[in-house]
Amino acid sequence: MSPASCLLSPHAPRRILPLLLPLRLASSSAAASAPTLAMPPRRGSTKPPPRKWKASDASFSSSSASASAYEVAEPVGKMTLAPEAPPRAGAAQLWVPRGYATSPVDGPASTSTSAAVTAEQSGAAAGKLSSLFKTAPHFEVDNSTFTEAQIRATFYPKFENEKSDQETRTRMIEMVSHGLANLEVTLKHSGSLFMYAGHHGGAYAKNSFGNVYTAVGVFVLGRLFREAWGKEAPKMQEEFNDFLERNRISISMELVTAVLGDHGQRPKDDYAVVTAVTELGRGKPKFYSTPEVIAFCRKWRLPTNHIWLFSTRKSASSFFAAYDALCEEGTATPVCKALDEIADISVPGSKDHVEVQGEILEGLVARIVTRESSAQMEEVLRNFPQPPVDGVDSDLGLSLREICAANRSDEKQQIKALLENVGASMCPDHSDWFGNSGLDAQSRNADKSVVTKFLQAHPTDYATKKLQEMIRLMKQRHFSAAFKCYWNYRKIDSLSNDNLYYKMVIHVHNDSVFRRYQQEMRKNQGLWPLYRGFFVDVNLFKATNKKAAELAKDGDALLKNINGALDSNSLAVDGLADEDSNLMVKLKFLTYKLRTFLIRNGLSTLFKDGPSAYRTYYLRQMKNWGTSPSKQKELSKMLDEWAVYIRRKYGNKPLSSSTYLSEAEPFLEQYAKRSPSNQALIGAAGNLVQTENFLAILDAERDEEGDLRAEHGAAPSSPTSTSVDVVPKTEGLIVFFPGIPGCAKSALCKEILNTPGGLGDNRPLHSLMGDLIKGRYWQKVADERKKKPARITLADKNAPNEEVWGQSRREFENELYERFGSLVKMPLLKPDRAPLPGTVKAVLDEGISLFRLHQSRHGRAEPSKGSYAKEWAQWEQRLRATLFGHAEHLNSIQVPFEFAVKEVLEQLKAIAKGDFKMPDTGKRKFGNIIFVAVRLTPADIVGLLRKVSEKDTAVSTFLNETKLEDSLTKAHVTLAHKRGHGVAAVASYGVYQHQEVPVSFTALYYTDKMAALEAQLGAVNGEQINSRNEWPHATLWTAPGVTPKEANSLPQLASEGKATRVPIEPPITISGVLDFY
Repeated sequence: MSPASCLLSPHAPRRILPLLLPLRLASSSAAASAPTLAMPPRRGSTKPPPRKWKASDASFSSSSASASAYEVAEPVGKMTLAPEAPPRAGAAQLWVPRGYATSPVDGPASTSTSAAVTAEQSGAAAGKLSSLFKTAPHFEVDNSTFTEAQIRATFYPKFENEKSDQETRTRMIEMVSHGLANLEVTLKHSGSLFMYAGHHGGAYAKNSFGNVYTAVGVFVLGRLFREAWGKEAPKMQEEFNDFLERNRISISMELVTAVLGDHGQRPKDDYAVVTAVTELGRGKPKFYSTPEVIAFCRKWRLPTNHIWLFSTRKSASSFFAAYDALCEEGTATPVCKALDEIADISVPGSKDHVEVQGEILEGLVARIVTRESSAQMEEVLRNFPQPPVDGVDSDLGLSLREICAANRSDEKQQIKALLENVGASMCPDHSDWFGNSGLDAQSRNADKSVVTKFLQAHPTDYATKKLQEMIRLMKQRHFSAAFKCYWNYRKIDSLSNDNLYYKMVIHVHNDSVFRRYQQEMRKNQGLWPLYRGFFVDVNLFKATNKKAAELAKDGDALLKNINGALDSNSLAVDGLADEDSNLMVKLKFLTYKLRTFLIRNGLSTLFKDGPSAYRTYYLRQMKNWGTSPSKQKELSKMLDEWAVYIRRKYGNKPLSSSTYLSEAEPFLEQYAKRSPSNQALIGAAGNLVQTENFLAILDAERDEEGDLRAEHGAAPSSPTSTSVDVVPKTEGLIVFFPGIPGCAKSALCKEILNTPGGLGDNRPLHSLMGDLIKGRYWQKVADERKKKPARITLADKNAPNEEVWGQSRREFENELYERFGSLVKMPLLKPDRAPLPGTVKAVLDEGISLFRLHQSRHGRAEPSKGSYAKEWAQWEQRLRATLFGHAEHLNSIQVPFEFAVKEVLEQLKAIAKGDFKMPDTGKRKFGNIIFVAVRLTPADIVGLLRKVSEKDTAVSTFLNETKLEDSLTKAHVTLAHKRGHGVAAVASYGVYQHQEVPVSFTALYYTDKMAALEAQLGAVNGEQINSRNEWPHATLWTAPGVTPKEANSLPQLASEGKATRVPIEPPITISGVLDFY
């Protein structure tokens, strides 16, 4: 991470303060809304002839696979399975649990790759390949050079919602209400992404291949086949691999193991669940719908996730209410139970989360799917029953943990043992891990010129052209991504000087790249999405003149046909706008986040900077999440105790984040035992799986999944807070400027420095002007910070910032609020100013249009140096002339500089004193929902009581003696309580949230200890609202020492003559608002 990035991290102990200066006049127009974002189509948008699946054959032939590469797959309802072919006769049927023989000639000793060569042959091949590798960098691209690229594995593209979380939820509910879509919810298992494309296609982790992560994935997948198929496993493994290769399919799985490092809880068993199935073909990847994934997995007996579908407004609203009720205490059992009760369709996972993972649940993923998904799911469940598990009681051989424990020398030894144990039927080729023909895996790195040559060569097909387009754009925009190329050892026999094969890994380094790429997709709707887990096979080759002419002709015709047909038809999915079709929200649980975000990701801060900095870190995280005050208090107490405990035990030696649960879990278990509230806070603890003896060995520190950095450096998706943000005087402030040149930064800093008394406290104030600093500016800021950590620094330089031009002003400001907690605005224009003259607007619009033309061709290059340099120079002359011609008007609409300085100083002083409250940024607020009620206005209740007292002197006396009117500050009618009625009962009112509910009061009950109004609830939009309480009422008053809950006994007391009941005739109706509390 660069010094600037470190300084601007929201988790740094030192306080960072953005100061938003006015942008130039042109910037407001530049931030105008962009065209609608084009998203990839979902499967099922058209209905080609149905596909038949056969257990022993591909669903369609290899010839038809290429022909149908551009077709949109048919709905799941059309899919059928042909009867399975009978088992083959012969020794191949025999189940050999430890030798894993896969053919009649394979004995137990056949545990290495099937293609063995003699030492002499190996040496000769190695020499040939070594020579080829040396000459490959000199491969020159000319008119006869072509390239073919095939995606080998990929996961869903990462789409960032343009709306806030609350807006996304609201839009989801609206779409379900209007019958446009269904809401699909799945469990988020806590593991790593693993992708598999068959033994020819390869095994992949999130951003790598040929390492222990992929070896573990292959082993777990192979073991799942043994569990499911028993003696038939070797045969089915071979057929599965063949099926994936012939149909160009990759599967994505959440790989959950105890050997690859700690997440939120060490799983009880090592397992995986399929999360996506992708047809790669020759065009854009096509992801199976969830019903199709279920059908595919049940055919091959692969594990599926727990899935819920919500198809009505009531069920969709109830889901979000259920999450809000459980978000701070939810674990797997109550969450699954509540969703089972609420959902319209529930499909249990083939791996029970509690049995294989445990109670600590990472979260839920909610996304919009087509409205036909419910019918498709019901048909799939009818046609594809849960398959049997034939091998569950068989001897499956050594487990993953046993193999890792028995091979502790190094990573290579563990990989070798895993691949040999999984057997040749699952993994006959080990070249991705160990190289080929005497060359080890380290020799596979290709030179960096491969990407350049790939972009220069002629594409042979549509997919290659689109991949070139994607990579070219990302390089032009200088996106933070790597395009790493390696020799493809699986194509080693086809290599020659004029025919080179590579594997390309597209590794996105920062999540902001996905957001910036989305902005590019809005401008160019033909762009393919940027996928997560992105692996491409690349072939660079020379063609003869005749062959080159044929390829060029075929390619032109193909591209012309596809460009006109395919992309134009991919702009909508079953009537859904692209933005709507990709709506998704991730909802995580506090019981998981306290382990990963607060304990694990806070270890470096705790051991490096101490308990005070750690406290600042975890308080900031909880504030960003919008954690309820009560939970913040409970967590602060627990985390402070954890900090003392672990520092006392380890001193200055940091605890490894990959094994942090070895210490955290026993601590949490003991802490939970102290009280029921502690148990609810922790969620679940105990039954710790000890991993020290079988943890996978990594040759270097690697975080394949990337969640350590992501969780540490980015706040989750729902931050809001209006609490006062106090700045400790032991900390400093950095005031930085996310603006552009010429915004009066230096003049403003000078005025602030010359202000008597500074910002009103004793902290020293100084400024560092970027133009006067030699070398790296932000490193200088960091050095000065170390010398005087309590100093307030004015960073007089344009701060590095993420791409903002695709955002509105509000989105940009909200992002700054959420990352840094406060924002200072320098006023520029008078609020009552006259509009800009038409000639000024016209010349600015002209410049923006010209800049976009330049940007589309040259990216970030200076406009004065591109193809439009001459036009740009002429436009600048016209701009100057126009602005000087309207100088009087422009000066008249600006506020005086002295006024601007005064406003900035007042804001800075308020922040320094802790008097600043972060405004609501529009993102969802949530806490730990306890009950749902109809909220009533106290003034309305008081008016009702006065009417009753006018007819009854005893009531008047009671009101005067108790001074009830003065003490009544709030009133409500409880509808359901989480602990008394259950989460599902509370959540069922979600559809009525914020709706007005008429409440008719029929009687007043009172004693000398309490008083309440008997209530009858009305209807909302024709639907009757009912309370789960036996006696619906609004408690008005209780004497000291009497709990409001005791008011439930008033009807019984009245029947016994121990309470007074005063009928209200006719009943008085008051409207209240239904909400959660």
